[in-house]
Amino acid sequence: MMLRVYSTLFLLSLLAGRVEAQDLNPAVKGLSPAVKYGKWVLLAGSLGMNYLAVLAHNRAEDTFDILEASCSVDNQRCALGPDRTYADPEIEALYQTSLQYDSEARLWLIGGETALAGATVLFVWELTRPKGRPDNIPFEPEVRSLRAGGTGLGLRLAF
Repeated sequence: MMLRVYSTLFLLSLLAGRVEAQDLNPAVKGLSPAVKYGKWVLLAGSLGMNYLAVLAHNRAEDTFDILEASCSVDNQRCALGPDRTYADPEIEALYQTSLQYDSEARLWLIGGETALAGATVLFVWELTRPKGRPDNIPFEPEVRSLRAGGTGLGLRLAF
């Protein structure tokens, strides 16, 4: 369910056009809001999905621990039937619940790792984009080669 929500939010952010009023940093021109903010959304989604994977894994472990405790008290409860399922319906239900939580944990983990990979791609993409010169440099030194074979030094002030 959460994977669908994060996927939908990510796709909507990709479809969103560039909003000039949100371009607060002139040094990062040319990046869409999908890259600027999408990387943080994906990172948060990755953390959330990995946390949910840990919770589902812990539930699977707890359920399987109950199954093992029941088997250690009465070993006959864990006998397998001819169809390779537990003969005791309560033990079989515990086993199926444990498998369900494991499957849920696997899906959350895959979603979380995919979101983390997407966030990594967006971070690297932003870092490798050409930045251009910032407009707020008050003065900069100027060095020129002169025709007479010399070097000229100067200072340019912007008002």
